[in-house]
Amino acid sequence: MFASLSPEKTDLGKMDAESLWHSLVQHKPFSQKPPKCMAKGVGCYVTDTDGVEYFDGVSGLWCVNVGYGRQELAQVAYEQMVDLAYFPITSMSHEPGIRLAHKLLELLGYEGKVFFSTSGSEANETAFKIARQYHAQTAPAGSGPRYKIISRYRGYHGHTMGALSATAQAERKLKYEPLVPGFFHVSPPYHYRFGDGQPENVYNAACLRELEQTILYEGAESVAAVIVEPIISGGGVIPPTEGYLRGVREICDRTGILLIYDEVVNGFGRTGKMFGHQHWGVEPDIISFAKGLTSGYMPLSATAVKQHVFEAFLDEPGTDSHFRHITTYGGTPVCTAVSLRSIEILEREGLCERAAEMGDYLLSKLQRLLDHPNVGDVRGKGLLLGIELVKDKVSKTPLDSDIVATVPRYCMDKQVIIGRNTNTIPGFTNVLIMAPPLVISQEDADRLADTVCDAVFAMPSS
Repeated sequence: MFASLSPEKTDLGKMDAESLWHSLVQHKPFSQKPPKCMAKGVGCYVTDTDGVEYFDGVSGLWCVNVGYGRQELAQVAYEQMVDLAYFPITSMSHEPGIRLAHKLLELLGYEGKVFFSTSGSEANETAFKIARQYHAQTAPAGSGPRYKIISRYRGYHGHTMGALSATAQAERKLKYEPLVPGFFHVSPPYHYRFGDGQPENVYNAACLRELEQTILYEGAESVAAVIVEPIISGGGVIPPTEGYLRGVREICDRTGILLIYDEVVNGFGRTGKMFGHQHWGVEPDIISFAKGLTSGYMPLSATAVKQHVFEAFLDEPGTDSHFRHITTYGGTPVCTAVSLRSIEILEREGLCERAAEMGDYLLSKLQRLLDHPNVGDVRGKGLLLGIELVKDKVSKTPLDSDIVATVPRYCMDKQVIIGRNTNTIPGFTNVLIMAPPLVISQEDADRLADTVCDAVFAMPSS
């Protein structure tokens, strides 16, 4: 199918340089060397237009959970396009959307409602609007607005203006400020870097005190919601300390604040369970999904709320209590049909369990890196893994970005793609990230671990 591209490879590179605006990269080098152009994907592998095959150790953008080249997903999309390609979920509905909403609530294990959008950013924007309107419609008469949102430093919640305001990564915001008012940030439970030798439970209590103190200073009656990724992903793969999520839940319950989980990366098997928060058994009021929701095969996101939240929006026709929010392409028949089948594959093939098994295997293979003087920490859950590189193990000063960058380049030369936390915290782009498709084999895991270890041991001295 792609052989016909061969005579036009040079033209494709020229067209790319002339026409295409890529995400998160500086384009000046493209004038000398066009970026690689991928043409095909199967399982954990993608092939470029030169016929070179690469192991994708980050699942595209952390999203191709069931792997590339699933013909049954293409067939489902085709059949749904023939039957009903598009219809909005406003005053009417369609079967794939109904079935997917029902399936998500079944997986979550509670009564509620699901609102569909097209991206993780939109799912979080939806969550913020729901939280603010919920409080506006449930607050006692005479109360002031509860509109503030609290998130954690290093957390990423999206690129739209509200989601970016919740994102606490300074480089993401550079040159876009001022952003939306009413967003505040607290420290994440980052025991490796800020524990200072304290037992984890002592450090955990300090993080929770900071959150509660921030709520007190801002005035609990003005705070609508707290949003957290169960495991911080793009900010450096930071799992929570034990008891942290339970503590956040208790603080929210005491203060009447809604708790939002951003499961855009964590969800759909990535961490070894269907949803990341299930490792700690603490439920939110609102939860956002994207990425693995369709395994990247279609643009779809979802915002799920518990029934008590939804009931605040119930009223008679003609009132303004309904949720006045709409997205043209959110929850189209094609996207929701593909999502249903992607979830079926996850369950049928036991891919959540496989992610847990292969994640443990990869972590064990990567432990030898801790013998390297510039490796401070190796961490993660399931197939969401991070390696933190430092100048020395005592000071934990982040390793210079230029040295860290040699590792992904070395891996790419060996036809293995890995990630790192760029465009996040100034001076802290020092975490290597791996999040391969959940279909990864042990042989693939060996290749990924061996290549990354070779790359780290080949780094120039700091």
